[in-house]
Amino acid sequence: MSSNPLLKPCKLALIQLKTGSDKTANLTRASEKVALAAKAGADIVVLPECFNSPYGTEHFPNYAEPLPSLSHPTPADKSVSPSYHHLSALSSTHNIHLVAGSIPELDTETKKLYNTSLIFSPTGSLLGKHRKVHLFDIDIPGKITFRESDVLSAGNEPTLVDTPFGKIGVAICYDVRFPELAMIAARKGAFLLLYPGAFNMTTGPLHWELLARARAVDNQVWVGMCSPARDLEGAGYVAWGESTVVDPNGELVAKTGADEETVMADLVPNRIEEVRKGVPVGGQRRFDVYADVARVPAQE
Repeated sequence: MSSNPLLKPCKLALIQLKTGSDKTANLTRASEKVALAAKAGADIVVLPECFNSPYGTEHFPNYAEPLPSLSHPTPADKSVSPSYHHLSALSSTHNIHLVAGSIPELDTETKKLYNTSLIFSPTGSLLGKHRKVHLFDIDIPGKITFRESDVLSAGNEPTLVDTPFGKIGVAICYDVRFPELAMIAARKGAFLLLYPGAFNMTTGPLHWELLARARAVDNQVWVGMCSPARDLEGAGYVAWGESTVVDPNGELVAKTGADEETVMADLVPNRIEEVRKGVPVGGQRRFDVYADVARVPAQE
């Protein structure tokens, strides 16, 4: 691991949006907030998980769109993939790197559905695509039961994108509970881990900030967790909110409250270098005792 994977300073913006049932209105609202973040100097802008639709297994099939990939980069027509075209134009209009939260994806060949994050360059080109690797299947008696796997399929690859600032690891919500995915990104040079996520009113107060800080300390990198706004008036899933930026030492840098809000943070290269020199765990790991997850091939 490099002592300084952040190549130059950058400004990060996490946009905590309130999402409704109207996809066009959700995209328009996201555009307004992204424009304000870009005007304020943001270089990297992040949207929340499922920002263009309500979050729920009953909603995913109705809001899903076909999406291109790096291997098949030609997008479908705007009439069937409106979110992709909208987001691509948004990043190029404002000359930003856009981590576009997540949206439901339909694979037209397999007919499978995915929870997918698209990452765009300042020219509007697709830099990366992350399909949520760990599906949110939980059952906390008397609190919450949710099974994404009833509708969604899981992705099978970690996601790391190159930018002029350095490498960024992108994953989605429940993925943050699995430190291996973060370790792979960090060991391969990421300076920043980004998690669009929608923790709920049970798991949010328990683990949201804790996990952000844990992944930062584990890997001595910056971490951003971007949530939808909390909507206590809706009848469906209620997101926790409190979008959070944590520094490489696990210290809280900035966070929102529960309502619609944008939080911004300046990421500086010397912070990673300072933390890694002070506690040099990167050079102290014992791969003769345990495996390096960044090098061990995934099992078939």
